[in-house]
This record gives sequence, C-alpha cells and structure tokens, in this order.
Amino acid sequence: MNQIKNHEKWMKYALSEAIRAYDNDEVPVGAVIIKDESIIAKGYNQKELLKDATAHAEIIAITSAANHLQNWRLNDCIMYVTMEPCAMCAGAIINSRIKAVYFGVYDQGAGCCGSLYQICQDPRMNHQTIIRGGILEHESKMLLQDFFKLKRKPNLQ
Repeated sequence: MNQIKNHEKWMKYALSEAIRAYDNDEVPVGAVIIKDESIIAKGYNQKELLKDATAHAEIIAITSAANHLQNWRLNDCIMYVTMEPCAMCAGAIINSRIKAVYFGVYDQGAGCCGSLYQICQDPRMNHQTIIRGGILEHESKMLLQDFFKLKRKPNLQ
C-alpha cells in the first residue's frame, strides 16, 4: 500500500505538469523524472509552442534530466508520465536507460508501453524498462477528455 501512495505522490507532480500543458493550449500530458527520491526533471507537451513534433513531455523531461546529471544515461531514474508513451518516447526511454516508467492513462491509439506495442520490455532491445500503467488513471483521463471536449466544441458565435 505504501508503494502505491508513493507512485501517486509522484504522479501528482506529473499531473501538475499536464495542467501546465492544458493551460498553454497543448495536449495535457506531463512527466517528471525522479532520482534518489527527488525530482530532477519535468516536462509537459510543447508541440504547438515550439512548432516541434518531438516536443513531447517525456522528451523534454529526458533532455532536462540528462542536462541535470550531465549524462545521457539516466540509470536508476524513474519516469512518471500521465499518458502511456508513444513509439518515439518509448525509444527515447530505452535509449536513455530509464529504469522504470509509471504512467496514468493507457493510449489505445498510439501507446507503445503495452497497448499497441511493448517497446520498453522487448527482449531484443539493449535495455528493458519496468512499465506499469494505471497510476491515477482517472485523473489523467479526465484532463485529456476535458481538453478534447473543449477543442471539439462547435463555435457558437
């Protein structure tokens, strides 16, 4: 039970980052990277702001963590992200050697940590990452649903 509370604690920080994305009219996905029980990096989606298809929350957090540690190898780091990582992000997670990823909502359309593919635990890769989804899933899902409901609402002027 204590482990679950710890995961929820860190996921709340990722949700805070997702809210930053939401407030900036970006798809609300947020991520944090933990090492030695401290947040060393944060990220939220910034594709629209940066006009960059690679500006996902996970990529921004990985870059920040690498800069913080002055090393691209993020051994013994744990990522919390509000949505299951896509193929690009799963590849970056493997390449940066993140130890574990805990995520909120599953992404049946593009998720590559269990939904469509399981890149992070593929034994053919040079590194495998522990994966667990469903951490504060409801909160992550509601934020995404609210965002897209507003986006798809007809303009009533």
